[in-house]
Amino acid sequence: MKTASTLFARLALCLIAAGVALGVGTPSEVRLTPPSQLIPAGLFGMHIHHLATTTPWPVVRFANWRLWDAHVNWPDLEPVRGKWDFKTLDLYLDMAGQHHVDLLLPLALSPPWASARPDERSNYALGNAAEPKDMSDWRDYVRTVGTRYKGRVHEYEIWNEPNVKGFWSGSTEQMVELVREAAKVLKQVDPNIRLISPSATGPHGVEWLDQFLAAGGGAYADVIGYHFYVTPNPPEEMVAMVSDVRRVMKKYGVNDKPVWDTETGWGIQNQLSKVGPGWYGTPISIEDAAAYVARAYVLLWASGVARFYWYAWDNGNAGLTERDGKTLKAPAQAYGELEDWLLGAVMKSCASDETDTWTCEISRGDTYRAWVLWNPNTVRRFTPPATWKIVQVRELPGEVHKLVRGEQADIGPTPSLFENRSR
Repeated sequence: MKTASTLFARLALCLIAAGVALGVGTPSEVRLTPPSQLIPAGLFGMHIHHLATTTPWPVVRFANWRLWDAHVNWPDLEPVRGKWDFKTLDLYLDMAGQHHVDLLLPLALSPPWASARPDERSNYALGNAAEPKDMSDWRDYVRTVGTRYKGRVHEYEIWNEPNVKGFWSGSTEQMVELVREAAKVLKQVDPNIRLISPSATGPHGVEWLDQFLAAGGGAYADVIGYHFYVTPNPPEEMVAMVSDVRRVMKKYGVNDKPVWDTETGWGIQNQLSKVGPGWYGTPISIEDAAAYVARAYVLLWASGVARFYWYAWDNGNAGLTERDGKTLKAPAQAYGELEDWLLGAVMKSCASDETDTWTCEISRGDTYRAWVLWNPNTVRRFTPPATWKIVQVRELPGEVHKLVRGEQADIGPTPSLFENRSR
């Protein structure tokens, strides 16, 4: 277990290396520099596993949908060489079109017939984690998919979590070759396609990203993908990891490329069924999950991450819904409310103080100002500065109560929005 001082020491070093401003004074102050543009709908992404069967379309808004664990990888599409099955993926394309959602399609996993090691164990079926034994099979797969969905799928990601042996057992150099060949094929199909680099995961994934960029992989990607998993720890630990990734990108001259978090989530307890320990560690409570949704989105945007695909809507152990994909949990409501707070606003600042309270200011036009506040460790009483002119506080998942000048409010692990007027 890391101590608070150890975590901050690492965070401070990472932020300094990445050029992020730190507050001066006590050692728990951190100051981020958010992007200056309006927070776009594109920030909000989602994973959905069972739309083709039991899950209805989510009630929350999101602009982007990543098709991982959705049964549309290479082994699903071409289980036998030359025998294609696009039924599920076609259905997803139709659904996405109906709901005006853009798709991110990972190109990943070798079917056993194409695998260099068809009997090797993986996190899925035998042989899936190995590189293709024949590059022409890979090129044919990429070309077939890219051509079929030209003008409908604009973003492709190569593989998934290549620093995890259960997903990728080939070398970094072999992955660079896959990315290079996919980029060549897809850009021939449609020059406007955007290619997302293989998304490594967790603190140890930064080393893999370093190796990938050192081998020239960044030249073929339009976006650097990463999975900023810290589960079961709180979202504040993501800030250091983003800085680590930015430092490595700067080292290899690709710091001008966008960074997307193409998958992050937590194990979350259910009300209707039991969730035990798993790949996510110990599941967090439903109440904590609602808080983590909001804090993760605020902190990633403040750290310069342009898109974040939450994992997942209907995952049985890490879902915003119960296992049925229909019964909403508190974090699902928090997702929708947090989007309402942020969408179309400008984040002016985001920092923590000596009490570990985070304050992130947002504005809309010349008259609306608001502050997202939370303290990850405790509940404390807070008196808004008179200059803020606060008139109300908005809570997750949406309760609003008036606040007169000089009145105190509680600040705790679940973020609150202090507003200077209604909107």
